[in-house]
Amino acid sequence: MNTILDVKAIEKYYGSKGNITKAVDNISFQVNEGEFVGVMGPSGSGKTTLLNVISTIDHVTSGHILINGRDITTLKKNSLSRFRREELGFIFQDFNLLDTLTAYENIALALTIQKVKPNEIDKRIKAVAAKLEINDVLQKYPYQMSGGQKQRVASARALITNPSLILADEPTGALDSKSSRMLLESMEKLNTEMNATIMMVTHDAFTASYAHRILFIKDGKIFNEIVRGNSSRKEFFNKIIEVVTLLGGDTSHVL
Repeated sequence: MNTILDVKAIEKYYGSKGNITKAVDNISFQVNEGEFVGVMGPSGSGKTTLLNVISTIDHVTSGHILINGRDITTLKKNSLSRFRREELGFIFQDFNLLDTLTAYENIALALTIQKVKPNEIDKRIKAVAAKLEINDVLQKYPYQMSGGQKQRVASARALITNPSLILADEPTGALDSKSSRMLLESMEKLNTEMNATIMMVTHDAFTASYAHRILFIKDGKIFNEIVRGNSSRKEFFNKIIEVVTLLGGDTSHVL
């Protein structure tokens, strides 16, 4: 099985000499092709910083991050931009769709930048739209769509370039419970049917229960790890709650 993400002893410090905050403290782990991995932890645990350095939004202080065997910590600005565009897909809490473009145009944008031929763009969009059940909104603008529809369009945009890794930052944070469930079922479908490799940061145990493996972060370190295996989603949810309790958090913060 191919290793898509290999995080090697990374550290991230903020602040100056007299007042240093260690946001990520010697973290190492791997994500294999086709995995759906969740990252959880209380506020200030370092989970968002971890996502930021993997997504190339921020830089590590030390250590190495390899995506598809390529060390992104050594890439210069132009190479990094190209790598981000070609190898990573992003799903954000606030959708990040362009208001002046239709859903179809938002999804097509990344392929247009890559100079993919129009007929190939159309073919890819129709395929992913069918998987995510958004055919009926392709010609609509973001203001004409529900939150759940916007997030599924954002998911299609993340997947359309066939990235090595999709990074999701609190993808259900702005959605109601029904829209959240629909999005998570769509992400599960992307993972199982299209073999998309997904790493998702969330504070929500219900959202996390759709992943296959959870890394729990506390004080910048990996505190625990659980694997769903053959457990039902409900059983996995209960395991997640148990670990959250061990983390010292109030479960009301993760439900």
